[in-house]
Amino acid sequence: MKQMNVNRFIDTNILVYCYTDDEPIKQQKALAVVNNQDTFISTQVLAEFSNTLKKKFKLDWPKVKNVISEVNSNFNVFINNPSTIDQACHIADKYKYSFYDSLIISAALSCNCKTLYSEDMQDNQVVENSITIVNPFK
Repeated sequence: MKQMNVNRFIDTNILVYCYTDDEPIKQQKALAVVNNQDTFISTQVLAEFSNTLKKKFKLDWPKVKNVISEVNSNFNVFINNPSTIDQACHIADKYKYSFYDSLIISAALSCNCKTLYSEDMQDNQVVENSITIVNPFK
């Protein structure tokens, strides 16, 4: 029987490790996480990643645009919308995450993801009885 892929969502920090060789062990683990056709990111992740490429890695805007284009072609991109924001407010209130972390969780839930990979959130926490946060570096 063929194993079905399960939707997964990655936070910005996982994507950053995919594109940096500063920490090769984390890069290897991040690449293993994203090596799945059912991997999702959101427009928020794209925006945060663009900012990181410019500020931390000092890439010029044409290079940032090229990397973002590559990312767009390799991931399913969820566009945040008003209902995503409403749900993020609920998650922030209920689970006490920051609004922006809650927006990531909300986007992941909207994509029917079962796993959210993040280095910054509580490892192994189950949110809304639906998605598990996993720190792939532990």
